[in-house]
Amino acid sequence: VFDTVLRKLFGFVGEKPIRLAFQANAVRVSENQFGDVCRLYKGVLKTLDAPEEYPLFVSQTPMVNAGAYGIEQPFIILNSGTVRLLDEEELEYILGHEIGHILSDHVLYRTMTVFLLSLASMGFPIVGLAARAVLVALLEWSRKSELSCDRAGLLSVQDPEVVMRAMLRMAGGAEPNEMSVQEFILQAEAYKEGGDVADQVFKVINLMATTHPFYVLRVSELRSWIESGDYDRILRGEYTRRGEKDPAYEEDLTAAASAYAEEAQDFLDSVTEASKRMGSDFLGGFTK
Repeated sequence: VFDTVLRKLFGFVGEKPIRLAFQANAVRVSENQFGDVCRLYKGVLKTLDAPEEYPLFVSQTPMVNAGAYGIEQPFIILNSGTVRLLDEEELEYILGHEIGHILSDHVLYRTMTVFLLSLASMGFPIVGLAARAVLVALLEWSRKSELSCDRAGLLSVQDPEVVMRAMLRMAGGAEPNEMSVQEFILQAEAYKEGGDVADQVFKVINLMATTHPFYVLRVSELRSWIESGDYDRILRGEYTRRGEKDPAYEEDLTAAASAYAEEAQDFLDSVTEASKRMGSDFLGGFTK
């Protein structure tokens, strides 16, 4: 149902203007333009068994980022800052991450999220309750989708340290010899486990307007996935192939819905408890 709503919203503007907006100031990657990136890209497409080669562009911007967009015809934008900062293995992770968005049918939601955020930043009147609700849902979904595609990026390079090193460099921007992956992992663990109830609420609030989880959270979630054994099972070939029916699909949907409901309830409980504590502390200041 949500897919249908988004496609109808896009029907008013069409896909072509959005594609042109992204591609107007970007360079198409080929064997003759960004040849090294092209070579890496073809290798990752093969590793992930992508059914086709999606258009890849490099856009001149210092911000270290990349994105997969489109509706019926997806494409990938790779920021030049990313190409300059990361080494070849780290770039393979980024490319695999973005291909993962396409293979997982994320591009419609991602494109709509960027479109609504752009309209809001330009002052367009999208502040109605319906548009706000859609945007909040898209932002929450976007953060979850990034965690899924970090797994695709890992499967592209098949080296967890490369992925975590890439996240470390994107977070800090320094040379590898100036930073430690192990220290970053410890930082991620401290962030995830530390703090009282109020701290946990503030962590959630800090994320609410973002499209991506913080890098320390992404490192932590990726390590949890590896430790669960799913990563090794995929490397052994124990996964559902494209075109095969997954008998556990409905069970997965039910489990996912239950997990989201539990997360939402936990968040509401945390907000309530933190509010009571902060209110008590505030009133206590007048009674001293």
